[in-house]
Amino acid sequence: MADHFAAVLNPPSDGSAERLARIRAGLKSRHAREWRFRAYGIAATAAAIAFVVILFAMIFAKGLPAFWQAKMDLDVFFDPAIVKVEPKPVQQEGQSAADYRKAVLDWERAVTLVNWNRVIEAAVRAKAPGFQIDTRQVLTVVETNERFVLRDMFVENPGLLGQTVPVRMLASANVDNWLKGTIDRSLPDAQQQLRDQARGLADQLYADGTIGMRFAWNIFVNVDSRSAPAAAGLAGAFVGSLYMMLVVILLSVPIGVMAAIYLEEFASKGRITDFIEVNINNLAAVPSIVFGVFGAAVFINWFHLPLSAPIVGGLVLTLMTLPTIIIATRASLRAVPPSLRAAALGLGASRTQMVFHHVLPVTFPGIMTATIIGVAHAIGETAPLLLIGMNAFVASVPATPFDQSAALPVQIYLWQGNENRNFFEARTSAAIIVLLALMLSLNAMAIYLRRRLERRM
Repeated sequence: MADHFAAVLNPPSDGSAERLARIRAGLKSRHAREWRFRAYGIAATAAAIAFVVILFAMIFAKGLPAFWQAKMDLDVFFDPAIVKVEPKPVQQEGQSAADYRKAVLDWERAVTLVNWNRVIEAAVRAKAPGFQIDTRQVLTVVETNERFVLRDMFVENPGLLGQTVPVRMLASANVDNWLKGTIDRSLPDAQQQLRDQARGLADQLYADGTIGMRFAWNIFVNVDSRSAPAAAGLAGAFVGSLYMMLVVILLSVPIGVMAAIYLEEFASKGRITDFIEVNINNLAAVPSIVFGVFGAAVFINWFHLPLSAPIVGGLVLTLMTLPTIIIATRASLRAVPPSLRAAALGLGASRTQMVFHHVLPVTFPGIMTATIIGVAHAIGETAPLLLIGMNAFVASVPATPFDQSAALPVQIYLWQGNENRNFFEARTSAAIIVLLALMLSLNAMAIYLRRRLERRM
């Protein structure tokens, strides 16, 4: 060895010196290639991270402002001259429940016929005394459904008649755009979403603090709305997505795990098993829209399940998720050392006891990983949901998985195409943030369970 190093450091004068030079050149070239390969790997990783950071930065930069919305604090006077209704009926002695209910409904119908817009107009004018503006433009400053808020307040508490109550109301979507600067103020009057007097009133109310940017809780508690864009929310779509994910988890995980166990541990190898394995691998690569076509044909047209229901969406997403869970679970089962199986069988355990008492517990972390991958894949799917009708406008929160509802990915799709681009572009990014939060929450729960299972083992 010493002679070898001496020859390298002090090469002889014959042809071996050239050989050593070539060796050194080859080593230098190989080290250079290794360095370039590492540099390319680092550059690719850095580029991937940069793209992800840019994507999230764009989403959060556009979406976070949508969580603050223009709201106005008004002192609403329930003027008896406008709210001309009789006192709320009180059940008389001897009056049947049906008659009393009819009297209450007649009273509520009379309350609905009250011109609540005049009450709102008076409250707005009281905040800007002397400002010259016609009635129609005053009402464009306030969201259209706020009159129903006042109506419901009065139905809940008829004692408000003749009183002045502080009420926080939503400003209209056009006012929100104007105050946030999402529409160019230098545009001519014909291209503005608000008339000149309404713009001036909005600026004055914003300057004196009547209108302020406050957290938009309505995004989380309201359902979608076409007549009142500023009040549109994600409550219905959020609950619909939760129901779908519940169906996916309850069906795809046990079915996928049991199928993987049977194929890996019990099924005899042959043409039928090979055929099943090939088709499972092929199903994992099938476009999601094909599952939507299948779901519309089978679950809706054949089984007559309700259109635009989370149960149908959950079943379609279950079919789409099953191949992923089966493949990942089988990979976890293959990773279990054969010695564990041999030891269990050697101690007298049956094949079923060996699988369920010894092999399967070891694969629980892998099964949880498969569940995370499957749920993350399913929660963001849009194409199959469009084909089963979940793009329908549903202005309610589903009480059960069989009720009609929207889903978060479809709601994002619908908001992205809304004609009021200035307002709903930010709302779309906000909905993406909510979808990401839901996905990360489900993944975090699965990761927590996986780590608990790892610690137990």
